[in-house]
Amino acid sequence: MTDGDAATVRALTRVCAPPLVPEICLHLADEPFAAWEATQRGGAASDVPPPFWAFAWAGGQALARHVLDHPESVAGRRVLDLASGSGLVAIAAALAGARSVTACDIDPLAATAIGLNAALNGVRLDVLADDVLDRDLDGVDVILAGDVCYDADLAGAMMTFLRAQRRRGVEVLLGDPLRPYLPDGLTTVARYEVAGTANLEERAVTAAAVFAIPR
Repeated sequence: MTDGDAATVRALTRVCAPPLVPEICLHLADEPFAAWEATQRGGAASDVPPPFWAFAWAGGQALARHVLDHPESVAGRRVLDLASGSGLVAIAAALAGARSVTACDIDPLAATAIGLNAALNGVRLDVLADDVLDRDLDGVDVILAGDVCYDADLAGAMMTFLRAQRRRGVEVLLGDPLRPYLPDGLTTVARYEVAGTANLEERAVTAAAVFAIPR
């Protein structure tokens, strides 16, 4: 975490709690387009990822809520939070008693935001700023993945990776607001109504669910 990146995260956000997960405080932006434009200043737009880390997406909120309400899903286990963004789900796993939690995201600003958010909530996380989709993972018992099926190509790559990990015996839980790219063959674990999503989903309340991948 650099001082410059930490300053950027703080400048674009304020500390507040996601509606469905009031136990957790995060650095969150109020308006997506302003945050996106701010992160692109000073660099080519194609080189700067959108600030997904600045928002508590509906799928992630559903997954975090489920983990907190069902700590047995992660307690005492080694957890990887894939495409962690703000770190919301990773923080929930740590609070629920996971043995270890690694929050993984390819965006360096996300890695910074995760560190700041972990400190806000008094939890310890390992942060991995890398792409893990082309490797097998050792030392992981559970993979948590929120909002990873928002694009057709990304959904395909993510599901190929996640299904491969499931075949290796890793448990997988996904949180998603029922986007069209969500694949068939998943087991619904829980359903939620996520309030306060008008700035992201263009509706005040978004239906979201938690899914498991059958082995």
